[in-house]
Order: sequence, then structure tokens, then C-alpha cells
Amino acid sequence: MADLEEFSSLVGDIYDASLDPALWPSVFEQACRFVRCSSAHLFAQDSVRKAANRYFTWGDHPDFTRLYAEKYARLNPMFPGAIFFDVEEVHQIIEIIPREELCRTRFAIEWMGPQQMIDDMFCIVEKSATSCSLFQVIRRRKDGVIDEEAKRRMALIAPHIRRAVLIGKVIDLNKVEAAALADSLDTLTSAMFLVDASGRIMHANKSGLVMVAEGGVLRAVGGRLGAVDSAANQILLDSFAAAEGGDAAVGRKGIAVPLKGRGQERYVANVLPLTSGARRKAGISYSAVATVFAHKAALDLLSPPEVIAREFKLTPTELRILFAIVEIGGVPEVAEVLGVSTETVRTHMRRLFGKTGATRQADLVKLVAAFSNPILR
Repeated sequence: MADLEEFSSLVGDIYDASLDPALWPSVFEQACRFVRCSSAHLFAQDSVRKAANRYFTWGDHPDFTRLYAEKYARLNPMFPGAIFFDVEEVHQIIEIIPREELCRTRFAIEWMGPQQMIDDMFCIVEKSATSCSLFQVIRRRKDGVIDEEAKRRMALIAPHIRRAVLIGKVIDLNKVEAAALADSLDTLTSAMFLVDASGRIMHANKSGLVMVAEGGVLRAVGGRLGAVDSAANQILLDSFAAAEGGDAAVGRKGIAVPLKGRGQERYVANVLPLTSGARRKAGISYSAVATVFAHKAALDLLSPPEVIAREFKLTPTELRILFAIVEIGGVPEVAEVLGVSTETVRTHMRRLFGKTGATRQADLVKLVAAFSNPILR
């Protein structure tokens, strides 16, 4: 019962953070207690340049966080392998690189070691053609290694973190007063609707009114919000009904729902429950159980590493060696950074040459550059 109450409170605070980003560090502190970890991070990493941008953290050492952005992001062995995982799935870095091999890398020796980091879990929140955003929790030596219970708990909160981050992105990470939610969001370019458990529209902003009036993606039949596409419509209806049961009851329902319209443009919807936390005031004011955000969707383009791996049938290790060659340089330097022998690097390079048709290191660099800049292909 105590765990259930802790989980429900955490989920409520996660959704409040979607409207007030200043709450994220406190949310991460609660998340760490829930999954028994020492620090948590929400960050984006460029899958090609390996540049990183940390949005929110808790329990980190600021000097090491700065060093990560300045130096160690490009040495992180999580990338580019992590980009192949689906959103919301819970994974560990040792699924990408064996623990014994990880411990020999400069990243582990110089960055993880001094912080006593021994294990991690992460889930991808969002992917684009050039980068991915991740929520990651870290275990230090005092915490012990990740166990199945920790993974189970992480999997429980992952969809809620993702929903909150996506909604925060829609409102541009500006603080929104939950009690005056409708007024705060009326100026959004994205469509916004407050609905009850049956989908009846209790309030809509200007963009929302235009969208249902056009009827190409969303519609209002009998005053109830629905999607033109029948599959998306059922998902939305299920989400509204679940929202009446509280934040935790929504689960994965209503996250990044693809809206297929009659035209060529694609939209996506996210459903935010209003039945708990600070958002409850807005729900009571409008007799609403959820807010629906709908906006144009980005194209689902594969990232350059994914395209290269598929094109040449590369293994995760071969892909890591390929990008290390591009980022770091020669065989000795790559071997030192990755903590492997020069012969191991040469063996993987021979395989890369065989699969890609390249005959020298410079050809591999040109290959990655071409896929990273489509105009050159």
C-alpha cells in the first residue's frame, strides 16, 4: 500500500512538472527514491556529433555534468547504439556494451569511476533524425547493481515521464498556472481541448476550434471530441475514460496518438489527466478530466546511424567502432578510448571495409559524412 501511494504521488507530480518545469528536479528526487537510484537526468544527445544537452538533473555533480557536455558526451559508449531502442523501453548500458568492456573505456575510468557510478537504466523519450532524448537514472556503488525490481519500477514511471516531457515540449517549457490552465493555453498554436470522461468538449482554444471546424483530423460530433481515424478515436475515448480514474490509471493510453487526417499532413495528440495534483483545480473549474493537445507531427526519419547500420548490416559493435573512427581518429587512439586492443579495432575495421566497400579509414569518414548530410549523397 505504501508503494502504491508513493507511485500515485510520484505520477501526479510528474504531470504537474509538465506544466511547471521548475518541478522536475524534485520529481527526479522522488523517482530516484522509487527506483532506488542516486541520480536522474533528462538529456538529449546528438546521434551523429554526440553533442549533449542536459535539461534537468537531480543528484548529479555539476562539475562532472559540465565535463560530460564539454568532453565525455562524444566518448559515451551508449551511443550510437541506444538510438535503436524503442521509446519507453527500459534498458541498461550493459545491453549495448558488456560490463567488462565498459569498465576498460576512458568514459568509465575518467567519468563514471570518480563518481562511483556502477550501473544505470534509461528509456528513450523521443527520437528524431538527428538526436534522441533520454530519461536516465544512475546507481552508485552504495546502491548496488540494477535488479529486476528496479527495472519493473522504472517501467512503471517511464510512460508518465514521456507524456509529461512531450506535453512540456508543446507548451515550450514555460510555466503554466494549473488552476488557470485554459486561459494559460489559449494562446498556444497547438490545438487544446478540455474534455470530460465521455469526450465532451468543456473548453477549446482558438487553434482547437479551427481544427474541429475544418474536420480533417479531429471533429466534434454532438459536442464530443473525436478523431477522424477510427483507431485513433478509440484510443482517445479510452484515454478520457481512464483519466477519470486518476493519473496512474491512464498508464500508456493517450501518449503520442497518431492522428491520420483526410489530407497529407500528420498530427499527434497527447492526453494530460486533470484529476490529481495542482491540475485538479482546472479540472473542477471546467468539469473536465483531461486536456488534449494536438499538433503537427514531425516526420519519422531514421537517424544517420540507423540508416548506415541497416544499409550495410552492421552490428552494434561495428557501428560503435565506425563512429569512434570518425570522432576520435586513428586505430591506437580508438583502442585507448574504448579500452580494447589495437588488433581488436583493426579486426572490426576489416569487417567494416568488407561490408561498406571502403578501402581506407578516410573512406569510412566520408561515408558517415555523406549519410549525415543527405545533400552530399
